[in-house]
Amino acid sequence: MSSRMRRLTGSVAALTVIGLALSALPAQATKVHSEAGVSTDEIKIGVTIPMSGIAAPGYNKIAPAAQAYLDYVNAHGGVFGRRVMLKVEDDRYSPTLAVSKTNKLILQDKVFAIAGALGTANHLAVLNSVRLGARGIPDLFVNTGYSGFDNPVKYPTTFTYLPSYVMEAKIIGTYLANNYPGKKIGLIYQDDDFGRNAQTGFKTAGTTFVVSKGYASGSQSSPGLAAQVGAMQAAGAEVVVMFGVSSATAVALITAGKMGFKPLKWIIGSVGGDPTTLKALGVPAAILAGSTGASFLPSPTDSTDPYVSFFKGINENYNKGRDTTWDNNALVGMNMAMILVQALRAAGKKPTRNAVVAALIAKGKTFVQAGLVPLGYSKTSHAGYTGYWFGTYDTNGDLKPDGGKYTTFVTDSGSGGVTTSNYKRPALPANGLPTNK
Repeated sequence: MSSRMRRLTGSVAALTVIGLALSALPAQATKVHSEAGVSTDEIKIGVTIPMSGIAAPGYNKIAPAAQAYLDYVNAHGGVFGRRVMLKVEDDRYSPTLAVSKTNKLILQDKVFAIAGALGTANHLAVLNSVRLGARGIPDLFVNTGYSGFDNPVKYPTTFTYLPSYVMEAKIIGTYLANNYPGKKIGLIYQDDDFGRNAQTGFKTAGTTFVVSKGYASGSQSSPGLAAQVGAMQAAGAEVVVMFGVSSATAVALITAGKMGFKPLKWIIGSVGGDPTTLKALGVPAAILAGSTGASFLPSPTDSTDPYVSFFKGINENYNKGRDTTWDNNALVGMNMAMILVQALRAAGKKPTRNAVVAALIAKGKTFVQAGLVPLGYSKTSHAGYTGYWFGTYDTNGDLKPDGGKYTTFVTDSGSGGVTTSNYKRPALPANGLPTNK
C-alpha cells in the first residue's frame, strides 16, 4: 500500500472514530436547535418593561403575570415539550435603557423573540436602533397603541397588542358626540407620539376641544399638572378627556380635587385608567367614582367571565411577582401569554422565527383569548385588538360596563367609521390550555 493510501485510510478511520464518539454522547450534551433561543427543552422570550421608575406602578405587574400563565403551561407539558421562559429586563421607561436592554436580550441572552415590550418612545428607539425586523427577530404584542407600529412593510416582524391610540380616540370621539353633544370638552394628553396619535384620532372623529393641553412625559411628578388642570377650569370644560399614563391620571385627578375643579365627567383613556394602580397612587375612590373608562378586556372584577375566573386562579397559584393583587394589568399579562403560546404552537414542533411571524399573519386573529373585540392580524395588518367598550368607575373605584353589559365598538387606524361590534369571542379552551384546533 502506498504511503498516500495509508494516510487516506488513517484519516477515514479517525473520522469514523470521531463520529462514533459523538453518537455516544448523552442527550444532555446535544441540546441544540437551529434557531436562537430554542433548545430541545426550552424557548426563551425577552421583554423590556418598566419594573421600576415613574411608570412602574401597574406596568411592573404585567411580566410576572405573563410568566405565571407560562409556568402553568410549562407544568402541563409546555409547548410541544418545551418550557417557555420569559427573560425580563427593567428599562425604567427610558428609551436609552430600552435599546441597551433589548440588545442584551438578543446578543447576550440570545432570546428567540421579544414579546410585550412597553412604551411608544421606548419601542420606537428600539426599532430604529436595534432593527428587529431587518434581523428577522419576532417583535410580538408590543404593549403600546402607537399606530405607526402597525406597518408590515417597515416593521415586518412587529405585531401590536393594544388597539391603536387612533382607534381609541376615534371611538371616544364618537362616544362624546353621542352622549355629550354641545358640551365644552377639554383634553389633557401626553405630548409625544402617544398623545399626538390620539389627536389624529380625535381629528378624524371630528371632535372639537374648547381647550387642549399637553404635558411632557415624566413631568406629571414635577412640576405636576396644575397648569393643565387650571386651563381646563379656566376654559369652563364640562367634560375632560385624560389621555396619559396612570401616574399622570392620578396627578390630574388629585390636583383637580385640590383645586375644587369638578367637571361633569372625566373620561380616562385606557392606558391611564387601571383602577388598582390609580388607587395605589392615592386617588380617592370618591374622586374616581363616576368617571368613564374604556377597555378591550372584560372587567377584572367580572366573576361571571370564564377567562377572568380562570386567570384569577392562575394568579393565585402561580404568580411569583412582588405584587400579586388581581387587576387589569395581571389580566393583560396572562392574556398576552395565552396568545404567545398559540403563536409558538402554530410555528410547529421545530419553531423558527419566520414560522412564528407567518403563523400570526395566517392564524393570529383566530387564536383564543379573553378580549371582547377581535384581533386584527393579517397579511396587511399587524394590529392587535381593534376596539373598546365603555364603563363607569363605581364607588370602589372599579370599572363596570355601562348598563351592566359589554357594548363594544370597533374601528381602524385610518378613516373608517366606528361601528358596534358583533364579535363572538372563542370559548375558553379546556383547562385554559390552547390546542390551536
